[in-house]
Amino acid sequence: MLKNSLKTAAVAGLIAAAALAGPAALAQNAALVNGQSIPSELVDFIVKEQGKRGQAPSPELRAAIRQELIKQEVLKQEALKKGLNSKAEVKYQVQMMNQAILANALREDFLKANKPTDAELQAQYKKIADMMGGSEYRASHILVPSEDAAKAIIAKLDKGAKFADLAKAESKDPGSAPNGGDLDWANPNSFVPEFSQAMVGLKKGEYTKAPVKSQFGYHVILLADTRQATPPALDQVREQLEQRMVEEKWEAYQEKLISGAKVK
Repeated sequence: MLKNSLKTAAVAGLIAAAALAGPAALAQNAALVNGQSIPSELVDFIVKEQGKRGQAPSPELRAAIRQELIKQEVLKQEALKKGLNSKAEVKYQVQMMNQAILANALREDFLKANKPTDAELQAQYKKIADMMGGSEYRASHILVPSEDAAKAIIAKLDKGAKFADLAKAESKDPGSAPNGGDLDWANPNSFVPEFSQAMVGLKKGEYTKAPVKSQFGYHVILLADTRQATPPALDQVREQLEQRMVEEKWEAYQEKLISGAKVK
């Protein structure tokens, strides 16, 4: 009972303080805490940010935000009284926070101002579609560390051993070995040149008759099938493509700023 009365009195005191400050202060401030203003615009901003996170605006939400801001202001004032703002770790944390906030503000401003045009999107889409077009290959491979080991695998295949069984038992590729060496559908450009060249030279159902050396070791490759690749329509990938392009612009902009900065 006493607690509720004190809380009511405190709220009433805040309203009274705002009223004493005049009509302009009432219009501009959500509260005055020991004479320190909490702007209504700050409450508005937080309500809007909460809305972005799916929380619908309401009088209850505004009241909760206002109360939290009052609490934080009281705690801040007490920290200042104690001189905690002079402590090195506090100053550095504030500095880091300010840097992060301003850097993020610059990024958001840049992203909004540098969205790719339709012409840029079309040109980039064409490049990607051209790379994705043509034939796709579904291959399996067995990776071993030596040429002799690869030749032994080929000899076993020539005698009728099943490719998938050998891959599971002997391949050193942890990604494909459990699946019998299967690499799924892929564009030839997805592989290192030595692998790709050997793979595209095979016919469906054939495997390489000689070990294929790459930076990873020695491969025995089986071509399971081929098909014509059909890239997705621009409308299906527009959002992802736009995001990727603007992020690339942002990376280039950052590099330009950093390279142009005078750092001693």
